[in-house]
Amino acid sequence: MREEKRYYIYIMASRSLTLYTGVTGDIYHRALQHKAGEVEGFTKKYHINRLVYYETFKYVNNAIAREKQIKAWTRAKRIALIKTMNPAWQDLAEGWGKPTKLQIPRFARDDNSGNDDKTNGRDENNNGAAKAAPLQSKILSDTPEAPPLQSKISNGKAETAPLQSQAKTA
Repeated sequence: MREEKRYYIYIMASRSLTLYTGVTGDIYHRALQHKAGEVEGFTKKYHINRLVYYETFKYVNNAIAREKQIKAWTRAKRIALIKTMNPAWQDLAEGWGKPTKLQIPRFARDDNSGNDDKTNGRDENNNGAAKAAPLQSKILSDTPEAPPLQSKISNGKAETAPLQSQAKTA
């Protein structure tokens, strides 16, 4: 089945908060183009490379109408719109297009490289990193566990009796 096409209006900002509003069918690639300075003209001249706001639309004509509406607004109204969704003005596309590192812990990987340091409990950086201990199963007995014993002294003799709970019954 064909994936449904989406359209976006977006607002990019520079560090000095110069704003640019645009429309695109691929927000990911458009944000990367702005970050790389590949979009000639206004955005390149003023270093507008931070995605601070976007909206998603199913139909391109709705996205274009919204872009025109936002472009007709005053700067104050556009800033208020951004603050409703992104009050800290964070770059919503930060880290896009950068490679991600493998997040699997070393002990869980299946990469038997045959390195002697690994067999001696050391990683390849010779850090002496601890290895994971194997899981041990809990041994269960067939008999219920006896309650802890409480010793009490009566008539000079020490007696042991099951520890009783402190809760009073009504």
